[in-house]
Amino acid sequence: MTEEPSATGAGERRTAWLPLVLVVSLFFLWGAANNLNDVLIAQFKKAFVLSDFGAGLVQSAFYLGYFLVAMPAGMYMRRFGYKSAVVLGLVLYAAGALLFWPAASLAAYGLFLFALFVIASGLAFLETSANPFVTLLGPPESGTRRLNLAQAFNPLGSIAGILIGQHFIFTGIERTPGQIAAMSAVERTAYFHGETHAVQWPYLVIGVVVLAWAVLIMFTRFPRAAAAETAAAPSGDGVLRRLLGDPRFIGAMLAQFFYVGAQVGVWSYTIRYVQANMGGTTAKEAANFLTAELLCFMLGRFTGAALMKYVAPVRLLLVFAAINIALTLYAVMSPGSSGAYALVVCSFFMSVMYPTIFALGVEGRNDDERKLGAALLVMTIIGGAVLTALMGAVSDHSSIATAMSVPACCFAVILLFAWRRGIPREVNG
Repeated sequence: MTEEPSATGAGERRTAWLPLVLVVSLFFLWGAANNLNDVLIAQFKKAFVLSDFGAGLVQSAFYLGYFLVAMPAGMYMRRFGYKSAVVLGLVLYAAGALLFWPAASLAAYGLFLFALFVIASGLAFLETSANPFVTLLGPPESGTRRLNLAQAFNPLGSIAGILIGQHFIFTGIERTPGQIAAMSAVERTAYFHGETHAVQWPYLVIGVVVLAWAVLIMFTRFPRAAAAETAAAPSGDGVLRRLLGDPRFIGAMLAQFFYVGAQVGVWSYTIRYVQANMGGTTAKEAANFLTAELLCFMLGRFTGAALMKYVAPVRLLLVFAAINIALTLYAVMSPGSSGAYALVVCSFFMSVMYPTIFALGVEGRNDDERKLGAALLVMTIIGGAVLTALMGAVSDHSSIATAMSVPACCFAVILLFAWRRGIPREVNG
């Protein structure tokens, strides 16, 4: 399962279209898994009668998998290459999805959380390998724009995930605590049983599709990116020390931690925000706002990639972060339909943040540093676990509107990163 030597001539590059399509498809696949979690939070809150903090553990378990597995994934990729890492990632993804069947049969919330951890472990392999691979497929100076364009296909998967959840997981049946308390024991058991088992078939199908994709990739010729650079890269001694001793790289890690926390937090609690501030809205109806967010996110990705022809990526990052501070603070101060629409628009301006921060983190590094650097940047996705749980705690003690102050603070950190990374350097020449 080793990779083929990279093409350096135009003729061989023309024959590599299938591997490139398969790599881009990975952005779609992990987008679907990530945003199905937003549906699961609302679904498990009903099925297991959870607090906002307890439901937020869905994201905590998921992003803990990213944090713990990203570095082993980077080491595995350095040893066995991109293709092997992708196939192993898909196998883990499928295994986690298939675990949803016994978890639902046992009505075990803990087993659901473990299944999500396994899925995230697979996605850690996929993201660690796909992101740096895309930055190598062309001139270094356009790596940031190229990654933004590839990442534009990620929201398509996210939208697919939401639609799967909205139409195949959400039952449309809402029961108040009073109505549940008035049920007989048999009725209550049947209600919770139906809500829990709603996830079985969608995740079974996902698991089978992902396994089939792993087999397809296994038997596809997969070129090695930048073979000459890989051969010239150092053995790896001191690579980690160099990365962690570089303030610019540490800045990228911090910015990515807070960005992922902001993105996951806003999307995870959009349904909750709409239901809490727009009375009478069911979870199935509120999911339309989440779909609108993802459409804005996808539009923002393509728009951002186009704007980067004319505007420096770091400057665009700074402007978008400033706009999102204003939008999330508006959602805090004006809970209701206008606040919900502000969160929808916020997704447009979040669009360029992850790939831009990622590309800035690995910019100008040799292949060995890029692989370990990618692993470290993927580890910062733990921000989705930490800050989403924090939002849940704030919501339980105050309100879901107040909890939106957490992503507002995250965007302030990103603004500071963009200013320190780009503006002083431009001013000082």
